[in-house]
Amino acid sequence: MSILLIVLLLLLLTEQRVAQTNQLIGKFCGRNAVTSMPNFIKNRNITYNDLRTQLSNKRVVYATSQALSAGDPVFAAVQCRNYVSVDECVSCFDAGVLELNNCTAANGYVSFDNCFLRYEDFIEFYSNPYFMMDGNGLQFLLCGNQSASQPTSFNQVVGSLLSDIRVATPKTSNLYVASSTSQNAAKVYATAQCMHNITQPICQTCMHSAYDKLTTCLPNTQGRFSDTACFARYSETPFFNDNQTTDITNVLKGHSSKPIAIVAAAVGGVVLFVIMLVFWIWYRLWKKSKKTEQGPSTDLSAVRYDYKDLKLATNDFSQENIIGRGGFGEVFKAILDDNIVVAVKRVEVKHGGANQEFENEVKLISNIHHRNLLRLLGWSSEGSHLLLVLEYMPNGSLDRFLWGARKGTLIWNQRYEIIFGIARGLAHLHHEFHVKIVHRDIKSSNILLGDDFTPKIADFGLARFHPEGQSHVSTGFAGTLGYTAPEYALHGFLSDKVDTYSFGIVILEIISGKRCTEVKPYRESSACCLLEDAWEMYENTKQINVIDETLNLNEDEHGHVLRIIEIALLCTQSPASDRPTMSEVVSMLQENRSLGKRQLTRPSFLMNAGRRIRISQA
Repeated sequence: MSILLIVLLLLLLTEQRVAQTNQLIGKFCGRNAVTSMPNFIKNRNITYNDLRTQLSNKRVVYATSQALSAGDPVFAAVQCRNYVSVDECVSCFDAGVLELNNCTAANGYVSFDNCFLRYEDFIEFYSNPYFMMDGNGLQFLLCGNQSASQPTSFNQVVGSLLSDIRVATPKTSNLYVASSTSQNAAKVYATAQCMHNITQPICQTCMHSAYDKLTTCLPNTQGRFSDTACFARYSETPFFNDNQTTDITNVLKGHSSKPIAIVAAAVGGVVLFVIMLVFWIWYRLWKKSKKTEQGPSTDLSAVRYDYKDLKLATNDFSQENIIGRGGFGEVFKAILDDNIVVAVKRVEVKHGGANQEFENEVKLISNIHHRNLLRLLGWSSEGSHLLLVLEYMPNGSLDRFLWGARKGTLIWNQRYEIIFGIARGLAHLHHEFHVKIVHRDIKSSNILLGDDFTPKIADFGLARFHPEGQSHVSTGFAGTLGYTAPEYALHGFLSDKVDTYSFGIVILEIISGKRCTEVKPYRESSACCLLEDAWEMYENTKQINVIDETLNLNEDEHGHVLRIIEIALLCTQSPASDRPTMSEVVSMLQENRSLGKRQLTRPSFLMNAGRRIRISQA
């Protein structure tokens, strides 16, 4: 009997040791404005009730809910830690609701030991918690106030364990790890959890931040880190049961953090680094000398021109010969010896990365042949002089005919053929060329018009290859605000749908004859700019107000224009996955039938002239 009592006592003590404290880690009340407070409160309460029901009845650790009625939409998500009980999960959620009830903004976030709760007025954060966040989003760090009794040993154990879970968490199926370890009588428990449904790269990014932040808490006996994408915690006191640990042995193969492995890797790494450094210095010196002699390496079929000949053909690059300006230099009209008129683009070397942009443009367009893509005739590279010889387009850029000197001279059939030609050119870049190419800078000034107004896409200096099998790649921003998709302008998420978005903006400019960045383009509209105005008119069945007043349309043309406006809005939807591919757009433009009843997804915000502008939902 005494043995049984001892066993029961030990079990009770064990349960007491893992009891959850549910410490508040951080809270944020956003700055997004609410249009109608009663509607907002109603929608938020609807999501709260639904989330609580899911946590209580479905025994889930992650749940989402949304309420869209009467404006001021609310999208909410809650996630509990995998090791907490249903009661602890629901209790944590209730605590989160209490913390956020005083928040009157359209977005808020709170994080505890046992859960996080977040609501926004846009849905994109379900899959990308950093959406519309600056940097790495909201980050909270909470360090304990008691130091370990054996700091050196404790620091080693914690550092090793945190390193392991940093590697392991993004590789697990549920993006979650709970583990413990001990060394020299020092024992530590740690856990990490990424938000449900996010991608592995986002989880990896957050885990690196968690590791960097938590190690600054040492030698304190506990630390907590939380941001919108993940949560991590360590403590010398257990906060989960032994049977709730995660076996991370397999995912750590090749990533051991043991001291011997670290030393071996460090020594080998130093030796390898020295060898590579010597080789790199030699290679750079050799490459630089070769470039000085020959210019950029361009294994091309295009003709290489002599710099002196092009200088003569452009009248010494005189101001009178300038016909345009691209992102990396001016464009000149030139007459060659055989009286052929061409355009010569002079790349400005003073710009950072100009040589790379030059090589990029040459390599791209020298191998692309399509009636709606500007053709490269040749190139010249002598020292710092970088020149492209291109087709000459006598009618210049499209923007001249929309709001420039020749405004109002294009009839509807010409405008439609220009729209269709741009779509075909982009479809070729995205789907018909042997590799997918994203232009990144589609805008009216980069559309050139021939004698018969055939449109050709120009200025490939910012274009990028897109790897097969990837929905998007992450890269630094390059392009023109106002035409650029929000997911790329803010977060660098690049896909072919970035070009689709820009194409939709260009359609609206062609139909309206107005710049996309023009503030309040219509007197009766409160919209900030062209895109918001088009959505506002569409939702109020007043699309006719978007059409250029200089257009004289018959009944059939009028219906056709309204249909093309709808295609433009399809192309500017948010998220990017809702936008059609350019091949689909070409098919839509070729069809004369109605698009039918579609539920278009209005973008939650847009970028205009360097400002982030939130679009209210109707």
